[in-house]
Amino acid sequence: MSNDRPGELFAGPRPIQTRGEEPALRPRLPKRAPKPEKPAKPEKPKAEKPRKATPPPRKPAPKPARGGGGRRRTILGTLVYAGMVAGVWCGIALGAVLAWFALDLPDISKVAQFERRASVTVLAADGSEFARFGDLHGTTLGVRDLPPHLINAVLAIEDRRFYSHFGVDPIGLARALYVNWRSGRSAQGGSTITQQLAKNLFLTPEKSLKRKIQEAMLALWLEHRFTKDQILTAYLNRVYLGAGTFGVDAAARTYFGKPATQLDLRESAIIAGLLKAPSRYAPSSNPDEAAERSRVVMGAMVDAGFITAQELEAARNAPPSAKRKPGGDGRYFADWVTELVSAFVGSGHGDVVVRTTLDLKLQRAAEQRLEETLAGPGAAANARQGALVAMTTDGAVRALVGGRDYDSSEFNRATQAMRQPGSAFKPFVYLAALEAGWSPDSPVEDAPVRIGTWSPGNYDGKFRGTITMANALAHSSNTATVRIIDRIGVERVRRVAAGLGINSPLGKDLSLALGTSEVNLLELTRGYAGIANRGAPVWPYAITEIRDRDGNVLYRRQAGGSVPVVDPAHAVQLTRMMTGVIEYGTGKSAKLDRPAAAKSGTTQDYRDAWFVGFTADLVAGVWLGNDNNAEMKRVTGGSLPAKLWQGFMLDAHAGRPPRPLPGMEGAPAYVASGIAEPARATPAAAPAPARGSSGGVAGGIGSLIESLTGKGSAPQVQYDYGNPVR
Repeated sequence: MSNDRPGELFAGPRPIQTRGEEPALRPRLPKRAPKPEKPAKPEKPKAEKPRKATPPPRKPAPKPARGGGGRRRTILGTLVYAGMVAGVWCGIALGAVLAWFALDLPDISKVAQFERRASVTVLAADGSEFARFGDLHGTTLGVRDLPPHLINAVLAIEDRRFYSHFGVDPIGLARALYVNWRSGRSAQGGSTITQQLAKNLFLTPEKSLKRKIQEAMLALWLEHRFTKDQILTAYLNRVYLGAGTFGVDAAARTYFGKPATQLDLRESAIIAGLLKAPSRYAPSSNPDEAAERSRVVMGAMVDAGFITAQELEAARNAPPSAKRKPGGDGRYFADWVTELVSAFVGSGHGDVVVRTTLDLKLQRAAEQRLEETLAGPGAAANARQGALVAMTTDGAVRALVGGRDYDSSEFNRATQAMRQPGSAFKPFVYLAALEAGWSPDSPVEDAPVRIGTWSPGNYDGKFRGTITMANALAHSSNTATVRIIDRIGVERVRRVAAGLGINSPLGKDLSLALGTSEVNLLELTRGYAGIANRGAPVWPYAITEIRDRDGNVLYRRQAGGSVPVVDPAHAVQLTRMMTGVIEYGTGKSAKLDRPAAAKSGTTQDYRDAWFVGFTADLVAGVWLGNDNNAEMKRVTGGSLPAKLWQGFMLDAHAGRPPRPLPGMEGAPAYVASGIAEPARATPAAAPAPARGSSGGVAGGIGSLIESLTGKGSAPQVQYDYGNPVR
């Protein structure tokens, strides 16, 4: 059977019984007799055709058990399909989100444009730099131009994987998140240098998810567009590093006085440390924190393998090299100067260097004397603020202090605070009287006076009777001064004061004689400089020259003069009268080792105290008080301000020979004769207008100076940083 065909599995025919058939048991009998049968012919045997073999029935496949492989394949296929669909939709959604963020992206074509503020570098009279404003940029340096220590310090503390990531560093971000989670605070940032550059170039400081996504998108664009070295170069030359400096070269020159190419390891670490918080870690203002931060940076450099532990130890022991801020930095003066620059060179100027009249020695002396006064006796007397201005007789401002602490308050009390000058205004009254024909020996009554409902009194409550005009000024007699202005007229006094530089609005009533109209210290000192200048007005100036960054002269002050607004002889007479204030009057505590003329001033309830005076070389004014107009404890102009003025003037004149006051060369200082002779009447030339024509006493008279007593109350004036609010 080996040759049998497949399927031929049976030897003979096999009966097949179909459904509905019965087996034949016996033949049925016919109804009638059958015919005799013929003998049957023998049948020829038919050869049986072989039947095709029927394959054996297959066993039914077993049903898969529940959870079997087939079902798993079905679920897996479904999941794959669903994942593919979800991925497509997520891709579409992500693309839509990115497209939405991209709509708000800045114009990346402006990558080469870098808008910045023009810088103003301020020099003292000797050429030394003491202040800078605006944005300062040093020389643009490439990566290969900078010391390797500086590059490594920046990479170690900011972005160690800079040369291996694609602009966004998932590994660095994950590490930062882990470190921050472990420390419980934001100890590390996840932004790469490329992301930081993108933010600096294109975006605002806003912190939001949208900004972070845009930052990442721009970082990817930068990485695609520029090489790593180009990105790092742009970052190091544009990053802000405090004190108005942008870029490592500007920072190196500002903090260390050298270009970035000369930085050593420790200095490089300090510069890199500034990237986290420029103001906090500035070595010029916070040397201790800067040193601590530099140690953190160098530790990161050791961890990154950039330096060895021995190099770290040697750098730690190196002496500090950062430039410290000078004790007297003249920041109030510098602010005032920068406000004036545009008037000389216009508002669209570029970087400029401004040479000024400031004498750093005098500036430091002024700041030190003011601080000593306010921290010592001033603290006990509730005198919390002060200001000082010093200028030459031609108006060159040598020192200006606008307050006790610039960091606490930038408000300049020397140029902006409007306060009542009190009796410090009286010299203008007496000069107007001299112009009207009076003389220093003219008699005037120091006795109670009543004008309408107003009855001013003297600070000490004493009355000296008939005294000379010079004596009245030396002892700051209020009653005598009111009588003088009542005789000569208010308008004459206003004209004289305005002519000498008092530009603030002046009152039109008799209380003007007692300094009720508000002025600032700079203009009052200017007025005294006009007296010292023999009646010729003085314009205070601080700028002598302005140059652009290339050295071209944009402005240079030309020496000039002014025409006297009063008779020079009268200005000299007044100067002689004012020497009596220091010799035997209210300013005795300010006596110097040389001739000087001055006047004190005190306002009602001791809210303001002034002392302004001059020598042949210098005019100086001092104010003490409180920003909130609070009362001081019996501080008069002849007490703390006079002592402060004396100390500063002694410092300023140290090593200078004494010189006579202007107009008094070869003549002794005027000494008042005390009580005037009864026969000496008021000069006929002195006008005696009616009170009505002189303005009388208007309603709402301001605070009377020198603690005036008597009838009539004055409205209190409260100050909000020098702005009077009644």
